[in-house]
Amino acid sequence: MADDPVVILGGGLMGLAVAHQLARRGQQVTVLSRRRSEAAGFVAAGMLAPHAEGLSGTQLRFGQISLERAPGWVAQIEADSGLPCGLRSSGIVVPFRDATERDHYPTAAWGQALNRTQLERELPGLAPQWSTGLLFAQDGQIDNRRLLMRALESACADRGVRFQEGLEVLALEQDGKHLQGARVRNAEGTEYTLNCSTAVLCSGAWSARLLSALPVFPVKGQMLSLQAPRGALKRVIFGPGTYLVPREDGLVVVGATSEPEAGFEEGLTPQGQRTLQDGIASLLPQAMDWPPMERWWGFRPCTPDEGPLLGASPITGLWLACGHHRNGVLMAGLTAELVADAMQQESPSQLNGELLGDFRWDRFEAGALSKNPD
Repeated sequence: MADDPVVILGGGLMGLAVAHQLARRGQQVTVLSRRRSEAAGFVAAGMLAPHAEGLSGTQLRFGQISLERAPGWVAQIEADSGLPCGLRSSGIVVPFRDATERDHYPTAAWGQALNRTQLERELPGLAPQWSTGLLFAQDGQIDNRRLLMRALESACADRGVRFQEGLEVLALEQDGKHLQGARVRNAEGTEYTLNCSTAVLCSGAWSARLLSALPVFPVKGQMLSLQAPRGALKRVIFGPGTYLVPREDGLVVVGATSEPEAGFEEGLTPQGQRTLQDGIASLLPQAMDWPPMERWWGFRPCTPDEGPLLGASPITGLWLACGHHRNGVLMAGLTAELVADAMQQESPSQLNGELLGDFRWDRFEAGALSKNPD
């Protein structure tokens, strides 16, 4: 590839994944990040759950391929960093109140139907209103908050990626339709132009602030974690509106509210925390006695159809890897592979080419989509 460095606009999970993939292919890469701690990669639950999420159509296919390739992607990161990522094939159970509700679930064909006795075996202590369920044994999780993000940062550094932290990107600068640079402000408040002809927009929920043509908007989510006795919960519980994700050491991540009306309003709210507590009580009453550990919030980057924006943008030299909504952790590895292929102008496989085509930024222009994000 060219000697000029590629600039990654955003140092969250997606930015790090793309940076690592490009660096592995010999590209010089610089990552610009305002505050990596606010990125969605740190606040997500880390589920790898295309089936438990009930995805459909092109998103289901993208999610299934991402799940299939996840072990290889994680192996690359662990090899470069020497650190674990916390990938686990824990399986995910989706409980239902009745069999009709279960059988109408979009991905029911990929799950194992469970009766109440089987549910109790998989999820001891499950609340009594759940009479049946689906076990998606193929779905899993990764410890993104504590392990994956740290390992990715280390893997990037090992591959020579440069980081500029505390740098806020204010605007893109163009010469006609060609990218010329980025207007930035550093931690001391100084503004200047960083020249670059190739960049990848990985700014998550903030992406539309840099390119208004992108239909990306924030959906705020609040979360918390509990410390359970080790082994008390072995499967992920994916309930309606609430999920419990057990880590190997007994930490249980609980999420997540869905607040599109909040915009970029920061902070925890009493209503959001009550919503989480009510969700815990409705799924696993005994978990109400587990001590709380942390509480946090973040912003999902959503699009009208909840699918990502990948590949070329309306600006020559600017590439897209944003808008993954609830499935950024699942889709990060495949996204990085697809975007790197496109940037290198390599002939993608037919499948990779189709996936890029499915998630073009301008797919909404026909005006056919009006789906509410929640």
